[in-house]
Amino acid sequence: MSAITRQMLRDYLNDALPDAELASVEKALRESADLRAVYHEVVEQEDRGEHTVGAIWRRERVSCPTRDQLGGYLLGAGDPELIDYVDFHLKTIGCPYCQANLDDMRKASKPVKK
Repeated sequence: MSAITRQMLRDYLNDALPDAELASVEKALRESADLRAVYHEVVEQEDRGEHTVGAIWRRERVSCPTRDQLGGYLLGAGDPELIDYVDFHLKTIGCPYCQANLDDMRKASKPVKK
């Protein structure tokens, strides 16, 4: 794994990394006092509420599709450009929030076995 950046630490804090990267960052934090110090700075910044456009964009998940849009994607229905964007958002960007939302929708759509 490459050097751990402040952005990776923010993503770690917000549980927004793939599982393998979450584990790597956690291990590195346990092993490095210097990295823990940087992590504490990141936590303080997050607690203060960074007000840059990028921070607000990430915090408010502006680029995330709505649950209705995810439902349309799941059904393969709707605007083809939107379906392409949702596919890109899920598969290329790998948004963990939207992946979890989609998984929830998949589970909810399965018939209950009696």
